[in-house]
Amino acid sequence: MNMNLPHLHLILNHVPTIGLVIAVALLATGLLRKSDAVAQIALELLYGVGLLTLPAYITGIATQRALAEVPEVSAEAMIRHHDVALMGSMLMLLTGGLAWLALWQERRGTRKPSTSYAVLIAGALSLAVMSGAASLGGEIRHPEIVVGEPTTGDAAPAFLKAASLQALVTDHVWVWPGLEALHFIGLAVLFGVIVAVNSRLLGGLPQVPYAALHRLIPWGVLALGVNVITGMLFLIATPEQYADNISFHWKMGLFVLAGINLLYLTKAEGPFRVGAGDAVPGTVKAMAASAVLLWIGVMYFGRMLPFIGGAF
Repeated sequence: MNMNLPHLHLILNHVPTIGLVIAVALLATGLLRKSDAVAQIALELLYGVGLLTLPAYITGIATQRALAEVPEVSAEAMIRHHDVALMGSMLMLLTGGLAWLALWQERRGTRKPSTSYAVLIAGALSLAVMSGAASLGGEIRHPEIVVGEPTTGDAAPAFLKAASLQALVTDHVWVWPGLEALHFIGLAVLFGVIVAVNSRLLGGLPQVPYAALHRLIPWGVLALGVNVITGMLFLIATPEQYADNISFHWKMGLFVLAGINLLYLTKAEGPFRVGAGDAVPGTVKAMAASAVLLWIGVMYFGRMLPFIGGAF
């Protein structure tokens, strides 16, 4: 049997639930016991959960589109599930971003307890919302788990509902071009930071220590956040252009790999040891080259969206 996006969603939807339970519990344990090692593992897990939340959400939209043709599936139940999953995904992306910030601060020796506690609070909120999304998702195809009456009514604030965001983007002629401008500016900043940071690890700028360029990474992550938000709005506004587009699937696959590489550049010991005038180890050079190539791949398949897959 060939795996399709709904199959993949059945696998990935456990990450923002079970994975989040484990990561939040580990972080709480690390903070309570004042164990930096446990806290760092938890922060890395939370970053990973945040990274995989994006493909989980995207495959969820593809699954919703597939189930729309199934008569016995309640469209109202799917809408409620989508709205809560959207809110939970946004919280999870915030949690992953804060976890990355804590790891970046740790590498520079400047991590503050307040950052770790902010991650814990955001993670706990994400878990509460994602648990609700998982419960609503179960009700769609498993009515036997419903105790009492099925869930009805609003499941998310009106301004965070997918339909409201879709109307915001599609009903105002200036919103889409404005989002496009922000998306391309964010991409330019992100790729500029990636090239600048990795140029040292590829043998360029030999007089500059990697630690100095490491300070630029938050600007790239900020630009990445802008791209993620604008990209999600594009997806919500016109899911038919993205959910089944093979170019978009390649883009998101490379995006996840690039996100893993970003964690390496942020936290790994090897790059940080490269000082002014030092030779760069081969493994570090390979990771730097892969970073640049992965983001080029993300940009390429993003540009090919109208031409590959025929969804536009």
